[in-house]
Amino acid sequence: MINRRSLLKFVAATGTLVLASLSISAPVLADELDTIKEKGVIRIAMSGAYPPFNFVNDANEVVGFDPAIGTEIAKRMGLEVEIITTAWDGIIGGLLANKYDAIVGSMTITEERDKVVDFVGPYYATKRAIFTKEGSEITSVSQLDDATLGVTLGETHEQWAREAGYKIRTYKGLPELLMELDNGRVDAIVNDRIAAMLAIKENGYKMVELPDLETEAFGAGIAIREGNPDLKAAMQKALDDLMADGTYLEIANKWVGGDIR
Repeated sequence: MINRRSLLKFVAATGTLVLASLSISAPVLADELDTIKEKGVIRIAMSGAYPPFNFVNDANEVVGFDPAIGTEIAKRMGLEVEIITTAWDGIIGGLLANKYDAIVGSMTITEERDKVVDFVGPYYATKRAIFTKEGSEITSVSQLDDATLGVTLGETHEQWAREAGYKIRTYKGLPELLMELDNGRVDAIVNDRIAAMLAIKENGYKMVELPDLETEAFGAGIAIREGNPDLKAAMQKALDDLMADGTYLEIANKWVGGDIR
C-alpha cells in the first residue's frame, strides 16, 4: 500500500516529468524575422489612397511618406520591400491572414488595435480635425448635429463619429472625402489634420478647419503580428536610427513639408 506521503512524492515526481516532456515536445515558434530574412523581402501594406502619406502616382507607383519610411527601414534591415495596397477596412485582417508582414500606412495606435497586433513606433503624430467648405454656415462643432460627415471606412475617425452620434457617409480614402465635400455631398469631413491640410493645399480646395474641436494628439505606428519580439526590435532599431541620423527629416521635408514627430 502507498501511504499519503509516498503518493505525494510520486505525483510530484511524475508531474515534473510530464512538464519536462511537454517542454521538450512542444514546438518552438520561430520569430518571423528569420523567415523574412531568408526570403530577403518584407511585405508592407497600406491603402494607397492617403496622400501625401501613401498614394499611387502617374507612373502607377505607390509613393509618399509611408512607403519611404517603410523602404528605409527595410534597407537598414538588409531587406528589399514589396508594397501591397489594400482596402483600409480590412487591412488588419489581411495582416493576421499573413498576406503581408507589416502595415506601414499611417495607422493610429489605439488600445483596441493593440490587443490584436503589435506596434513599432510611433513614427509621427497628428490630431483629428474637421473641415468644411469656405463659406459654409457650419463654423463650429456645435453646429454638426444635423450635418452629414464624410469619413473613411475603417478609420478611427469613423468610430469616433459613430460614437458621437453624427450622421455619416463612408468612403475609401481622403481623395474621395475631399471630392465629396467639394461637390457638396457631405457637409464636413473628419480626417487626420496633417494629411487633410496638405491634400487641400495640393489640390487647391477652398476648405477650412473648424477651430473648436477638442482632441488630443495621437501617434501613427507600424503594425506587425503579435509574438515577434525579434522582428519588432529590429524594425524599431531601424526606425530609431533613421530618426536620429537626419534621414527621417529628409523624408518628412520631401513629403509633408517638415518634421511631424
